[in-house]
Amino acid sequence: MQAHGVSLTRHPHPTDPSEPRTAERLRRVVSALLLLFVMISPSASAEEITIGLIPEQNVFEQMKRYEPIGRYIQEKTGIKVKFSILSRYGNIVESFSKDEMDGAFWGSFTGALAIENLGIEPLVRPLWLDETSSYRGYIFTRRDSGIRNVSDMKGRSIVFVDKATTAGYIFPMAFLGEHGVTDVNSFFKEHYFAGSHDAAVTAVLNKKVDIGCAKNTIFHHLIRRDPKIEDQLFILAHSQEFPSNALGVRPDLKPEIKTKLRDALLNMDHVPEGRDVLEGFEAIRFLATTREDYAPVFHAAANAGIDLKNYEYRNK
Repeated sequence: MQAHGVSLTRHPHPTDPSEPRTAERLRRVVSALLLLFVMISPSASAEEITIGLIPEQNVFEQMKRYEPIGRYIQEKTGIKVKFSILSRYGNIVESFSKDEMDGAFWGSFTGALAIENLGIEPLVRPLWLDETSSYRGYIFTRRDSGIRNVSDMKGRSIVFVDKATTAGYIFPMAFLGEHGVTDVNSFFKEHYFAGSHDAAVTAVLNKKVDIGCAKNTIFHHLIRRDPKIEDQLFILAHSQEFPSNALGVRPDLKPEIKTKLRDALLNMDHVPEGRDVLEGFEAIRFLATTREDYAPVFHAAANAGIDLKNYEYRNK
Protein backbone atom coordinates (compact mmCIF):
# COMPACT_ATOMS: atom_id res chain seq x y z
CA MET A 1 0.00 0.00 0.00
CA GLN A 2 1.21 3.50 -0.75
CA ALA A 3 0.27 6.97 0.45
CA HIS A 4 1.43 10.09 -1.31
CA GLY A 5 4.03 7.98 -3.05
CA VAL A 6 5.56 6.76 0.22
CA SER A 7 5.77 3.03 0.80
CA LEU A 8 4.37 1.91 4.20
CA THR A 9 5.80 -1.57 3.96
CA ARG A 10 7.85 -2.25 7.16
CA HIS A 11 11.27 -3.84 6.90
CA PRO A 12 13.25 -5.15 9.88
CA HIS A 13 16.19 -3.06 10.92
CA PRO A 14 19.53 -4.67 10.27
CA THR A 15 20.98 -6.20 13.44
CA ASP A 16 23.48 -3.96 15.23
CA PRO A 17 26.76 -5.92 15.24
CA SER A 18 27.73 -4.30 18.58
CA GLU A 19 24.75 -5.81 20.48
CA PRO A 20 26.29 -9.28 21.12
CA ARG A 21 29.49 -7.65 22.34
CA THR A 22 27.54 -5.32 24.66
CA ALA A 23 25.53 -8.18 26.12
CA GLU A 24 28.68 -10.22 26.68
CA ARG A 25 30.40 -7.32 28.44
CA LEU A 26 27.33 -6.83 30.65
CA ARG A 27 27.28 -10.53 31.53
CA ARG A 28 30.95 -10.41 32.48
CA VAL A 29 30.47 -7.31 34.66
CA VAL A 30 27.53 -8.91 36.50
CA SER A 31 29.52 -12.14 37.03
CA ALA A 32 32.48 -10.18 38.37
CA LEU A 33 30.26 -8.22 40.76
CA LEU A 34 28.64 -11.43 42.06
CA LEU A 35 32.06 -13.00 42.60
CA LEU A 36 33.26 -9.90 44.44
CA PHE A 37 30.15 -9.95 46.67
CA VAL A 38 30.76 -13.60 47.60
CA MET A 39 34.42 -12.90 48.33
CA ILE A 40 33.70 -9.99 50.68
CA SER A 41 30.54 -11.40 52.24
CA PRO A 42 31.11 -11.94 56.02
CA SER A 43 29.06 -15.14 55.98
CA ALA A 44 31.30 -16.59 53.31
CA SER A 45 34.65 -15.61 54.78
CA ALA A 46 34.15 -15.37 58.54
CA GLU A 47 35.41 -18.09 60.86
CA GLU A 48 32.67 -19.71 62.94
CA ILE A 49 33.23 -21.25 66.34
CA THR A 50 30.93 -23.02 68.79
CA ILE A 51 31.14 -22.13 72.47
CA GLY A 52 29.37 -24.18 75.12
CA LEU A 53 27.59 -22.73 78.14
CA ILE A 54 26.90 -24.49 81.41
CA PRO A 55 23.29 -24.27 82.69
CA GLU A 56 23.93 -22.12 85.76
CA GLN A 57 20.67 -20.27 84.99
CA ASN A 58 17.64 -21.23 82.94
CA VAL A 59 18.35 -21.49 79.22
CA PHE A 60 16.64 -18.21 78.26
CA GLU A 61 18.43 -16.13 80.91
CA GLN A 62 21.75 -17.77 80.04
CA MET A 63 21.44 -17.08 76.32
CA LYS A 64 20.21 -13.53 76.93
CA ARG A 65 23.29 -12.91 79.04
CA TYR A 66 25.92 -14.28 76.65
CA GLU A 67 24.57 -13.44 73.18
CA PRO A 68 25.73 -9.77 73.35
CA ILE A 69 29.27 -11.02 74.01
CA GLY A 70 29.04 -13.23 70.93
CA ARG A 71 27.88 -10.32 68.80
CA TYR A 72 30.68 -8.12 70.14
CA ILE A 73 33.30 -10.76 69.30
CA GLN A 74 31.98 -11.04 65.74
CA GLU A 75 31.95 -7.27 65.26
CA LYS A 76 35.54 -6.90 66.49
CA THR A 77 37.15 -10.01 64.99
CA GLY A 78 34.92 -11.30 62.19
CA ILE A 79 34.63 -14.59 64.08
CA LYS A 80 31.02 -15.75 64.27
CA VAL A 81 30.14 -17.25 67.65
CA LYS A 82 27.48 -19.92 68.04
CA PHE A 83 26.49 -20.68 71.63
CA SER A 84 25.32 -24.10 72.74
CA ILE A 85 23.71 -24.48 76.17
CA LEU A 86 24.07 -27.90 77.74
CA SER A 87 21.19 -29.59 79.53
CA ARG A 88 23.36 -30.33 82.55
CA TYR A 89 26.84 -29.50 83.81
CA GLY A 90 28.46 -32.86 83.11
CA ASN A 91 27.31 -32.77 79.49
CA ILE A 92 29.79 -30.04 78.67
CA VAL A 93 32.70 -32.39 79.31
CA GLU A 94 30.99 -35.34 77.62
CA SER A 95 29.82 -33.39 74.60
CA PHE A 96 32.79 -31.12 74.00
CA SER A 97 34.52 -33.43 71.55
CA LYS A 98 31.42 -35.19 70.26
CA ASP A 99 29.70 -31.92 69.33
CA GLU A 100 32.93 -30.45 67.97
CA MET A 101 32.90 -27.45 70.29
CA ASP A 102 35.76 -25.00 70.05
CA GLY A 103 35.48 -23.54 73.53
CA ALA A 104 33.22 -23.11 76.54
CA PHE A 105 32.59 -20.82 79.45
CA TRP A 106 33.46 -23.48 82.00
CA GLY A 107 32.45 -23.46 85.64
CA SER A 108 35.36 -23.89 88.03
CA PHE A 109 34.84 -27.63 88.51
CA THR A 110 33.95 -28.43 84.90
CA GLY A 111 36.95 -26.28 83.96
CA ALA A 112 39.19 -28.39 86.17
CA LEU A 113 37.71 -31.56 84.66
CA ALA A 114 38.27 -30.19 81.14
CA ILE A 115 41.85 -29.13 81.88
CA GLU A 116 42.64 -32.53 83.34
CA ASN A 117 40.84 -34.68 80.76
CA LEU A 118 40.72 -32.59 77.58
CA GLY A 119 43.76 -30.31 77.84
CA ILE A 120 41.56 -27.22 77.63
CA GLU A 121 43.43 -23.90 77.60
CA PRO A 122 41.81 -21.19 79.80
CA LEU A 123 41.87 -17.72 78.22
CA VAL A 124 39.85 -15.14 80.19
CA ARG A 125 37.34 -14.76 83.01
CA PRO A 126 35.23 -11.79 84.15
CA LEU A 127 36.00 -9.30 86.87
CA TRP A 128 32.63 -8.72 88.53
CA LEU A 129 31.09 -5.46 89.71
CA ASP A 130 32.34 -6.10 93.26
CA GLU A 131 35.88 -6.21 91.80
CA THR A 132 36.31 -9.96 92.33
CA SER A 133 37.07 -12.51 89.64
CA SER A 134 36.01 -15.42 91.79
CA TYR A 135 32.95 -16.77 93.56
CA ARG A 136 32.01 -18.68 96.70
CA GLY A 137 29.65 -21.52 97.35
CA TYR A 138 26.71 -20.85 99.69
CA ILE A 139 24.65 -23.22 101.81
CA PHE A 140 21.45 -21.44 102.78
CA THR A 141 17.97 -21.85 104.21
CA ARG A 142 14.90 -19.74 104.86
CA ARG A 143 15.17 -17.50 107.92
CA ASP A 144 11.97 -19.02 109.28
CA SER A 145 13.20 -22.64 108.89
CA GLY A 146 14.78 -22.83 112.36
CA ILE A 147 17.98 -24.27 110.82
CA ARG A 148 21.20 -22.62 111.95
CA ASN A 149 23.83 -25.38 111.95
CA VAL A 150 24.55 -28.87 110.62
CA SER A 151 22.83 -30.67 113.50
CA ASP A 152 19.63 -28.75 112.69
CA MET A 153 19.78 -30.15 109.15
CA LYS A 154 19.27 -33.76 110.18
CA GLY A 155 16.02 -35.19 108.85
CA ARG A 156 15.40 -32.16 106.63
CA SER A 157 15.62 -31.85 102.83
CA ILE A 158 18.45 -30.37 100.74
CA VAL A 159 18.83 -29.39 97.08
CA PHE A 160 22.16 -29.49 95.26
CA VAL A 161 22.77 -28.10 91.77
CA ASP A 162 24.75 -30.78 89.95
CA LYS A 163 27.53 -33.24 90.78
CA ALA A 164 29.79 -31.37 88.35
CA THR A 165 29.62 -28.03 90.23
CA THR A 166 31.96 -26.73 92.89
CA ALA A 167 29.49 -24.46 94.68
CA GLY A 168 26.46 -26.64 94.06
CA TYR A 169 27.91 -29.98 95.18
CA ILE A 170 31.67 -30.34 95.81
CA PHE A 171 31.84 -27.64 98.50
CA PRO A 172 28.66 -28.65 100.40
CA MET A 173 29.66 -32.32 100.38
CA ALA A 174 33.10 -31.45 101.74
CA PHE A 175 31.53 -29.14 104.34
CA LEU A 176 29.09 -31.81 105.47
CA GLY A 177 31.88 -34.38 105.64
CA GLU A 178 33.95 -32.08 107.84
CA HIS A 179 30.96 -31.95 110.21
CA GLY A 180 30.52 -35.70 110.43
CA VAL A 181 27.93 -36.28 107.71
CA THR A 182 29.24 -39.26 105.73
CA ASP A 183 25.97 -40.42 104.14
CA VAL A 184 23.54 -37.83 102.80
CA ASN A 185 20.97 -40.55 102.07
CA SER A 186 20.50 -41.39 105.73
CA PHE A 187 21.18 -37.93 107.17
CA PHE A 188 18.63 -36.03 105.07
CA LYS A 189 14.99 -36.86 104.60
CA GLU A 190 15.40 -36.05 100.90
CA HIS A 191 18.03 -34.70 98.52
CA TYR A 192 17.91 -33.93 94.81
CA PHE A 193 19.59 -31.90 92.05
CA ALA A 194 17.99 -28.70 90.74
CA GLY A 195 20.12 -28.50 87.60
CA SER A 196 20.86 -24.77 87.93
CA HIS A 197 21.82 -22.37 90.70
CA ASP A 198 18.80 -20.11 90.31
CA ALA A 199 16.48 -23.13 90.46
CA ALA A 200 18.09 -24.18 93.76
CA VAL A 201 17.55 -20.71 95.26
CA THR A 202 13.95 -20.61 94.03
CA ALA A 203 13.21 -24.06 95.51
CA VAL A 204 14.20 -22.85 98.99
CA LEU A 205 12.34 -19.55 98.59
CA ASN A 206 9.18 -21.44 97.64
CA LYS A 207 9.54 -23.84 100.58
CA LYS A 208 9.86 -26.87 98.33
CA VAL A 209 13.04 -27.79 100.19
CA ASP A 210 14.65 -26.76 103.49
CA ILE A 211 18.29 -26.22 102.52
CA GLY A 212 19.90 -25.12 99.27
CA CYS A 213 23.35 -24.88 97.72
CA ALA A 214 24.37 -22.37 95.04
CA LYS A 215 27.08 -19.97 93.97
CA ASN A 216 27.06 -16.51 95.48
CA THR A 217 27.12 -14.69 92.13
CA ILE A 218 23.75 -16.14 91.07
CA PHE A 219 22.41 -15.77 94.63
CA HIS A 220 23.19 -12.03 94.64
CA HIS A 221 22.12 -11.60 91.01
CA LEU A 222 18.64 -12.75 92.07
CA ILE A 223 18.71 -10.39 95.07
CA ARG A 224 19.51 -7.44 92.78
CA ARG A 225 16.42 -8.33 90.77
CA ASP A 226 14.28 -8.83 93.89
CA PRO A 227 15.78 -7.30 97.08
CA LYS A 228 13.12 -9.01 99.26
CA ILE A 229 14.99 -12.31 98.77
CA GLU A 230 17.76 -11.11 101.10
CA ASP A 231 15.24 -10.81 103.95
CA GLN A 232 13.92 -14.32 103.38
CA LEU A 233 17.14 -16.35 103.14
CA PHE A 234 19.87 -17.05 105.68
CA ILE A 235 23.39 -18.15 104.69
CA LEU A 236 24.54 -21.08 106.83
CA ALA A 237 28.04 -21.48 105.38
CA HIS A 238 30.22 -20.26 102.54
CA SER A 239 33.27 -21.69 100.81
CA GLN A 240 36.69 -20.37 99.94
CA GLU A 241 36.98 -18.49 96.65
CA PHE A 242 37.10 -20.29 93.31
CA PRO A 243 37.82 -18.81 89.85
CA SER A 244 34.78 -17.44 88.02
CA ASN A 245 33.50 -19.12 84.88
CA ALA A 246 36.31 -18.80 82.34
CA LEU A 247 36.40 -19.10 78.59
CA GLY A 248 38.61 -22.07 77.75
CA VAL A 249 39.31 -23.39 74.26
CA ARG A 250 40.46 -26.68 72.77
CA PRO A 251 44.26 -26.94 72.56
CA ASP A 252 44.32 -27.39 68.77
CA LEU A 253 42.23 -24.29 68.00
CA LYS A 254 44.03 -22.06 65.49
CA PRO A 255 46.50 -19.80 67.37
CA GLU A 256 45.24 -16.72 65.52
CA ILE A 257 41.66 -17.41 66.67
CA LYS A 258 42.81 -17.82 70.29
CA THR A 259 44.67 -14.52 70.05
CA LYS A 260 41.70 -12.69 68.51
CA LEU A 261 39.30 -14.02 71.14
CA ARG A 262 41.62 -13.20 74.03
CA ASP A 263 42.44 -9.70 72.77
CA ALA A 264 38.82 -8.81 71.94
CA LEU A 265 37.59 -9.77 75.42
CA LEU A 266 40.55 -8.29 77.32
CA ASN A 267 40.05 -4.95 75.55
CA MET A 268 36.26 -4.72 75.88
CA ASP A 269 36.45 -2.14 78.64
CA HIS A 270 38.55 0.15 76.42
CA VAL A 271 35.69 1.05 74.03
CA PRO A 272 32.17 2.38 74.68
CA GLU A 273 30.35 -0.47 72.91
CA GLY A 274 32.40 -3.00 74.90
CA ARG A 275 31.61 -1.29 78.19
CA ASP A 276 27.89 -1.39 77.31
CA VAL A 277 28.07 -5.16 76.81
CA LEU A 278 30.02 -5.59 80.04
CA GLU A 279 27.41 -3.58 81.95
CA GLY A 280 24.70 -5.96 80.77
CA PHE A 281 26.91 -8.89 81.75
CA GLU A 282 27.35 -7.32 85.21
CA ALA A 283 31.13 -7.24 84.87
CA ILE A 284 33.83 -4.58 84.83
CA ARG A 285 36.21 -6.27 82.40
CA PHE A 286 37.79 -9.60 81.50
CA LEU A 287 41.07 -10.83 83.00
CA ALA A 288 43.67 -13.19 81.55
CA THR A 289 43.31 -16.69 83.04
CA THR A 290 45.63 -19.70 83.20
CA ARG A 291 45.62 -23.26 84.52
CA GLU A 292 47.28 -22.04 87.71
CA ASP A 293 44.13 -20.11 88.64
CA TYR A 294 42.37 -23.46 89.11
CA ALA A 295 44.65 -24.54 91.97
CA PRO A 296 41.88 -24.00 94.61
CA VAL A 297 39.55 -26.27 92.63
CA PHE A 298 42.12 -29.04 92.27
CA HIS A 299 42.79 -28.69 96.00
CA ALA A 300 39.08 -28.85 96.93
CA ALA A 301 38.57 -31.91 94.74
CA ALA A 302 41.51 -33.65 96.37
CA ASN A 303 40.16 -32.85 99.85
CA ALA A 304 36.82 -34.33 98.83
CA GLY A 305 38.56 -37.50 97.68
CA ILE A 306 37.68 -36.89 94.02
CA ASP A 307 39.86 -38.29 91.26
CA LEU A 308 39.25 -35.95 88.33
CA LYS A 309 40.36 -38.58 85.82
CA ASN A 310 37.71 -41.05 86.99
CA TYR A 311 35.02 -38.93 88.62
CA GLU A 312 31.43 -40.09 88.04
CA TYR A 313 29.67 -36.75 87.68
CA ARG A 314 26.27 -38.01 86.53
CA ASN A 315 23.54 -37.14 88.99
CA LYS A 316 21.84 -40.08 90.69
